[in-house]
Amino acid sequence: MFFTYLRRELRRRRKAALVIAMGLALGIALVITVNSVSAGMQQAQGKVLESLYGLGTDMTVTKAADPDSSSADRPRFRFDARGDEKEQSSDRVMVQGFQSLKSSVVDQVAGQSGVKEAVGGLSLVVIKVNGQFQRGEFQQSPDSGNRQRGQGGNGGPQGTVRGGGADFDINNFTVYGTDVGHLDLGPLTSSKITSGKGFTSAQGNAEVAVLDSAYAKQKKLTVGKTLTISGTKFEVIGIATADSGSSSANVYIPLKQAQTLADAKDEVTTVYVQAADSKRIDSVKSAIQKNISGTTVTTSSDLASTVSGSLSTASDLATDVGKWLSIAVLVAAFLVAGLLTSSAVSRRVREFGTLKALGWKSGRVTRQVMGEAIVNGLIGGALGIALGLGCAYLITAISPTLEATVGGGGGPGGPGGGFGPGGPARRAASEALHISLQAPVEVDTIVLAVVLAVAGGLVAGTFGGWRASRLRPADALRRVE
Repeated sequence: MFFTYLRRELRRRRKAALVIAMGLALGIALVITVNSVSAGMQQAQGKVLESLYGLGTDMTVTKAADPDSSSADRPRFRFDARGDEKEQSSDRVMVQGFQSLKSSVVDQVAGQSGVKEAVGGLSLVVIKVNGQFQRGEFQQSPDSGNRQRGQGGNGGPQGTVRGGGADFDINNFTVYGTDVGHLDLGPLTSSKITSGKGFTSAQGNAEVAVLDSAYAKQKKLTVGKTLTISGTKFEVIGIATADSGSSSANVYIPLKQAQTLADAKDEVTTVYVQAADSKRIDSVKSAIQKNISGTTVTTSSDLASTVSGSLSTASDLATDVGKWLSIAVLVAAFLVAGLLTSSAVSRRVREFGTLKALGWKSGRVTRQVMGEAIVNGLIGGALGIALGLGCAYLITAISPTLEATVGGGGGPGGPGGGFGPGGPARRAASEALHISLQAPVEVDTIVLAVVLAVAGGLVAGTFGGWRASRLRPADALRRVE
């Protein structure tokens, strides 16, 4: 009897049911759209951070640089100013951005509860000076001979070079020492080998290098050629292209080779950490900070706060304005559905009064009204899901381009993000990245839509049931529908 009466009433009052369902559908569709756009924003931020952080990296462990020591450590170069007119070259390899950590810290981090894997890396900057002195005329000082006979001086001829000159080119590039035994973690994972091949675990101390594609193109280097760093020739075995934005370094070499170049044996600048469970990232961070003193732990969410540009603006709108707009629309939709249901019950006074006169109790009438309202809510949910999926598909099809820049004060060890001040992350962050916005719809969002549909039906049914419960059989005699 319940389902028969329900089917008959819904068919007879199709227009009223459709109005109630459409009100709920609009609210549910807006929730789905906002949630899908927010998920797309998170994916876009993840792509931006991958170029700095490395795919799969949940956090990094570093040690902030000492400002006093870094300012005093200025690069110095030696050249023969009185040599022939030939090209001279001098390199200076320096650890970049942070104080170095002992390699044993990597094992300490890996031993913390909740850590799945930890890998160390060494970030370097190479300052290379190439050029030549032009030969000039050397004029000896008049008293140079007296100094050579024991009246002071260094024993060599003293004088000046006249008519000479110099033409030098100074450039620098970034080098990252990679643990080739653990290639599944770290900044190189955000790039794909597009030419040649990548490292193997057998190349732990090999003189080989993988170059970023942009740097290789700039320097006209290809697979098979050599790159000289501080007198050591590295064979280029592969070219890597970053998945999004700029890569984290210009050149990647095995970690042991990087330590040798920088005279930093058994040292690293960054420890990349992957948590066993993404829900335990905060607890893992706390454990590392507590048990390993003197370190700075930075999670990917910390870096996300430094993303600016249209991506950040759109994310704020979706998170803040979109969330409250969705809540406001849902509340309005629920109230309208409840008022419309209550109004529909008022127009059915004669019907319900007659049913009560025939023996229907108030509870049975209320259940009938509640059933109709829940069905209307489910219809509204179905329409809302279809409309929300359509909006999400449209956004994905259009794929609006958003601009993102990462920088300033969110990264590990201080400003610059990623590897720290002046590091590869600072270089990558100096360029705006362009990300295509997607709007993925997750299963949780669909489940939320169904829950909202049922909740909307219950709210509407509560209004209508309350109104129906107050009807008396005598009302059927005073009201004509």
